[in-house]
Amino acid sequence: MKKLFAEFFGTFWLVFGGCGSAVFAAGVPDIGIGLLGVALAFGLTVLTMAYAVGHISGGHFNPAVSFGLLAGGRFSAKDLIPYIVAQCLGAIVAAGCLYTILNGAGAVDFSQPGAFATNFYGEAVYNGKAFSMGAAFLAEFLLTAFFLIVIMGATDRWANGKFAGIAIGLALTLIHLISIPITNTSVNPARSLSQAVFVGGNAMSQLWLFWVAPILGGIVGGLIYKFLLQRDADEIVD
Repeated sequence: MKKLFAEFFGTFWLVFGGCGSAVFAAGVPDIGIGLLGVALAFGLTVLTMAYAVGHISGGHFNPAVSFGLLAGGRFSAKDLIPYIVAQCLGAIVAAGCLYTILNGAGAVDFSQPGAFATNFYGEAVYNGKAFSMGAAFLAEFLLTAFFLIVIMGATDRWANGKFAGIAIGLALTLIHLISIPITNTSVNPARSLSQAVFVGGNAMSQLWLFWVAPILGGIVGGLIYKFLLQRDADEIVD
């Protein structure tokens, strides 16, 4: 149960901090944090929780990470569903808190694509560019695959584990810097679900992509690290 609570609170913090920064602080004129600030906020949520509770649960906070670590031989299949449930519940509760705070400022308008930090494809939200479903799928797939490679490499027994949280947090920051203009960045099905539940409409109808692409990417990333990059015990590095 401690592992599940750790995943719950870790995912809660990721959504509350990352999506909260996008909802409340990104677009404030003159003093807003912008897309760079939102990207950094997401990275900081993972970095801080990796050190706070990562030693308890492994610090997944993301169903795609759990699937990827399972494929990479770092996670038990019997824990997969409980972890995903805990992650999704943590994300939804965090989104509920964000909604309650936002609603306290008056009527909430979710009519625009990307509202409430939801993910999207085929919508010209940033710079007048609307990326196709295929482009969005490829971006989410590749970024999640590389995220798993970073996670597995940084937490490998041959790596310096003290700095794993920093590497993983910075990787998530970089991922957001690349893909916020494309999809508002998911690479995390629980994060996508939590916001879409409150917005509905297109956010729900497009949600499938932000489950399928990250999970497939996570699995491929886990397999790549396991079979192409992971050192065997008897290997010697010059």
